[in-house]
Parts: sequence; structure tokens; C-alpha cells
Amino acid sequence: MTWLEQLAVFGAGIAAGGINTIVGSGTLITFPVLLAFGVPPVTANVSNTIGLVPGSLSGVHGYRRELVGQQARLLRLGTASLLGGITGAVLLLVLPADAFKAIVPILIIAALVLVVVQPRLARWVKRQRENDGTPAPAHGGPILFAAIYATGVYGGYFGAAQGVLLIGLLGVFVHEDIQRLNGVKNALALIVNGVSALIFIVVADVNWRAAVLIALGSIIGGQLGARMGRRMPPTVLRAVIVVVGVIAVVRLLSS
Repeated sequence: MTWLEQLAVFGAGIAAGGINTIVGSGTLITFPVLLAFGVPPVTANVSNTIGLVPGSLSGVHGYRRELVGQQARLLRLGTASLLGGITGAVLLLVLPADAFKAIVPILIIAALVLVVVQPRLARWVKRQRENDGTPAPAHGGPILFAAIYATGVYGGYFGAAQGVLLIGLLGVFVHEDIQRLNGVKNALALIVNGVSALIFIVVADVNWRAAVLIALGSIIGGQLGARMGRRMPPTVLRAVIVVVGVIAVVRLLSS
């Protein structure tokens, strides 16, 4: 990569780290940037996952106050994320590269749909909860455990909008303040990305220059995202994610 391309990857890492901390979908920023600079899709996904781990850790640190008193919840749901992340990472490595190129555009489109409809879905869930008048289980119950595992599989395999899926599920099954749920979301995403990254480091082909640039950028972005999470207009953020995601789909299909 040229110096300008490296600077672009670093900047994408900052954006992705911030977006992941606020809502998720940071992969829709970094992944297409790596594709645009000629990194093969599977290598780009592996390098991106490794690079975003420090940003996830930075975001968890930024939300550490919201995580106070949620140790039992994190232990229970974190186990599901750990198992799911391992499953997804193994699937990425054992399935052929052509399968990844065929599946990922569909996953990105699905993630973009979730990004767009998430506010409406959240309002619907809130109305249903108010109509039923029944509080959700403290830790979501077995259905949430299974859903978090499935999200971990998705996150270990690709991961775009993993945070959107997690916050949506937590909002449905756990009766808790949204900022505290966002802290849990960041911790669960860190577990998935972290275990996937460990597997990829051992057995996968990694573009280490790209991974390090994304890591450095995502650390900065994670701290910025934690500070801006309560103030950034969500409509603007969603619009940026959708535009970048469409570019990623076009890039994958054209290659």
C-alpha cells in the first residue's frame, strides 16, 4: 500500500472504532477500504477482525461505568458469544474462499437492512413490552443465550452490524437502560472478535500492515465513540453506514 492508502486505512480504523462503540457496523467501513486497495476478501476479513480488537477493548473501557453490576450477565452471555465466535471463525477457515465471496454480499445487505429498520424495530418492541406488561428475565433466558450464540457465529464469520444485532436482541430480552445494554454489547463483541482474532493469528493469512493500521485507528475511535455515543445524530451515522455498505457489495460483486 502507498502512504496515502495506509493513511486511508488508518482513518477507516478510527471511524470503525467509533462506530462500533456507538452502534456497531464498523466493519462496513474498514472492509470495503481493504477491498478497494486490493486485499483479497478472506484476508481482508481476517486482518480487519484482528485490527478491530484493540478498538473493541478501547470501547469497553470507555463504557466501563455502565458495566458495573453486570458481571453475572456478562458471564452468562459472554459464554454464548465465546462459543459462537469460535464456531464462526472455524467456518470462515474451513469453507472455501468462493463461499465467502458468495455469502458476504448477502450478509452485508442483511446487515444494512437491520441498520435501517433498527429504530422502527426498537419502537415496536417497546410497544409490545408495554402492552404485555411483563418484564423480561434478568439475563434474557435461554432464548437470548441461543440468539447471542448465533450472533457470535455470524460475528466470527464476518461481523458487519454484529453490534446492531446484539443491541437489538438485548433490548428485546433484557429490561435495562439502553446505555448499560450498549456497554454489554461492546463487551460481547469484544469476546467474539477477540477469540476469532486468536484463531486467525495462529492459522490464517494476515495482512499485518493493514491489521496494525486498523488497530491504531480503532483505539482512537473507540475512545471517541464512547464520548460521542450520546450526542451523535443516529440518522447521519446510519446514512454513512448504508452508503459504505452499498459500496462494499458493489465491490464484492464486481470482483
